[in-house]
Amino acid sequence: MSEKIDPALPKVELHLHFEGAAPPAFIRGLAKEKNLDISRIFTEDGGYDYRDFWHFLEVYEAATSTLQTPEDFHRLCLAVLEDRARDGVVYAETFLSPDFCGGGDVSAWREYLHAIEEAALIGQRDFGVTLKGIVTAIRHFGPEKSRATALCAAETKGDFLTGFGLAGDEKLHHPRDFTWAFDCAREAGLRLTAHAGEWGGAQSVRDALDHLKPERIGHGVQAIDDLALVDRLAEDRVVLEVCPGSNVFLGVYPSFPAHPVDKLREREVIVTLSTDDPPFFRTTLVQEYEALARAFNWTEADFRAINADAARAAFCDAATKDRILQIIEGRA
Repeated sequence: MSEKIDPALPKVELHLHFEGAAPPAFIRGLAKEKNLDISRIFTEDGGYDYRDFWHFLEVYEAATSTLQTPEDFHRLCLAVLEDRARDGVVYAETFLSPDFCGGGDVSAWREYLHAIEEAALIGQRDFGVTLKGIVTAIRHFGPEKSRATALCAAETKGDFLTGFGLAGDEKLHHPRDFTWAFDCAREAGLRLTAHAGEWGGAQSVRDALDHLKPERIGHGVQAIDDLALVDRLAEDRVVLEVCPGSNVFLGVYPSFPAHPVDKLREREVIVTLSTDDPPFFRTTLVQEYEALARAFNWTEADFRAINADAARAAFCDAATKDRILQIIEGRA
């Protein structure tokens, strides 16, 4: 019988898509305000409705069509942080895309980013959650758009915006097509992560490491099919942003017990735990922990160790990192 995990256990979440964390009720409310009919993307019980990962991408973009102004994103940020606080999250990083915030124009992007950052400060005060942003190029939008995204990131790097990444359909384009964007972000001093090994197999992880040289990989779980690659991840201390519930919901793995996160840990790969797009996958971080505890008999000590690793892997300044570590380790 697995140990009961305290829901209030302090948590770090490194893999969270900003628009993907939007509560369905919030999106429905915005759609009503703007007289937009997106009823097709919801189930009868009010959740998001889609058939598979590729349909999910379409529904995701339909939901984001309601987010049209900096004020919309300000309100979304507060809703997302309130949800994180309910899960015991004390530090989170979220993927943001200028493609959804001003269409890749730097001036417009600055306005959206300012609104989100203002909300993040309010959320830290009111909910006790520290939030940082990772600008994300959308893979299926193509390499050319990724260049504009990287320039937006480089122009707005700061205390809030600390990272750059790549997300989207892993089956389109090759990581080498995005080297310009990653080099631009790297030269600007941004920390790097890239989605790989969710759908593209172990080779997609190897390709991302070879061509983009990120310090973290989003998902990365299919690396388990190439044990030499697993050893490379462990030796190079590449951190995996693992989202088990997302993988199970989308059918990457049939169940939590079948998920490779435990095997990756056993082989000394640094893994962290996140929800990805929680309302889309009908999950919360508390539910993820409960499912993992049942599947692998993980204890509270396991989760504290994973959260400490996540804090050390965070794309934030040293003072913030130390403060979060003190909370996780019970020193604060």
